[in-house]
Amino acid sequence: MPRISKKKQSSSSDSDSGPDDRNVPPPNKKAKESGNSTKNDEPAGGGDGATIWTLEGMRQVRINEFRGRKMVDIREFYEKDGKVLPGKKGISLTLSQWKKLLAITDDVTRALEH
Repeated sequence: MPRISKKKQSSSSDSDSGPDDRNVPPPNKKAKESGNSTKNDEPAGGGDGATIWTLEGMRQVRINEFRGRKMVDIREFYEKDGKVLPGKKGISLTLSQWKKLLAITDDVTRALEH
């Protein structure tokens, strides 16, 4: 019986160019200081109509509207291509959650100090 040989398909893909592209450290990412010169207790207006307070660096508190509901957004932001964008690290609180947080702030502060 004749033997049927299978030909290997050659690939023109350069998806793996070898060890040259391996173990290359990612570029350094540094959080840029916000160009916002406002004090921490004074709100600044964002370009999208949001009210912004800077905690430190790129950590900000913003009042946003999501699906018709106002939210308090406490989040880390990052800069990409000259735009300040929201990061994954953060939380958005509804008005009732925000009020509950404010109601327990004294208890939380006491617990931190002991």
